[in-house]
Amino acid sequence: MDRLDELHVFIAILDAGSMAAAARKLGRSPAAVTRILAQLETRAGARLFERSTRRLTPSETGLRLAEQARRLLADYDAALQPPGAGAPRGLLRITAPTAFGRRHVAPIVTRFLLRHPDIQVDLLLSDRNVDLIEEDIDAALRIGALSNMSLVARRLGEVGRVTVASPAYLDRRGTPRAPADLADHELIMSTAVRSVAEWRFAGAGREHVVRYSPRLRVNDVEAMLAAARDGFGIARALSYQVEPDLRAGLLRRLLVDYEPEPVPVHLVLRSSRHMAPRLRAFVDFAVEEFAALAVIR
Repeated sequence: MDRLDELHVFIAILDAGSMAAAARKLGRSPAAVTRILAQLETRAGARLFERSTRRLTPSETGLRLAEQARRLLADYDAALQPPGAGAPRGLLRITAPTAFGRRHVAPIVTRFLLRHPDIQVDLLLSDRNVDLIEEDIDAALRIGALSNMSLVARRLGEVGRVTVASPAYLDRRGTPRAPADLADHELIMSTAVRSVAEWRFAGAGREHVVRYSPRLRVNDVEAMLAAARDGFGIARALSYQVEPDLRAGLLRRLLVDYEPEPVPVHLVLRSSRHMAPRLRAFVDFAVEEFAALAVIR
């Protein structure tokens, strides 16, 4: 049992990122956590973490041990489950981009909770790239290329990048037929994702790059689209962000033949393949639900 406790403390340090944070999470003193880690490193014959002033980073030995330790602890917990206690239970912490989360992830989460009455969910909607380990997140919906390839990810599909304007604007200024035509138009730039004033298009077997000086820069997608709906100019957004406005006729899709490569959508997990039953249940449910969303292809 002492050795299982060592592994439990080791995983707590790994997930929390520091011995002090792990001690708070476990309700133990920092000295006790430090002593247990030292004992485990002595037993392993290698350093399990590289120390820095801000954070502990797992060594290669530590990463290998973590995978085996998670499996051993999960198997131990499963062996202690009483008969009939197979229903997943406990707390899940999930994060998603604000607009996508409000429109699509929150309804999926509520349907999941109706199916699993013993599970609770904390849903964090944020457009920042939340650190799963630092903020104790179990799963994250990510739209775009993944920056951390060490995380476990399930690809759910992709969304398009579309160029839009209101009917009133197009009646007043005309409809661009090719990316080069945008030089004669008012463009609205979102600074929520990137600060480079350029749009990339694809067509005729090559890439088209439009660099511009926008009249309006907005750090909020909803505000950018409001300006487009009001007829100020042309904007670019992800397809799910403009789908309601396109369906209502408030915006029109432009330059369809030149649209760039779509953006991938992933469900990113902190845990290894030996995940808790509640997380596995959510992953299986979410993959099925996202496959049915019209905004993801």
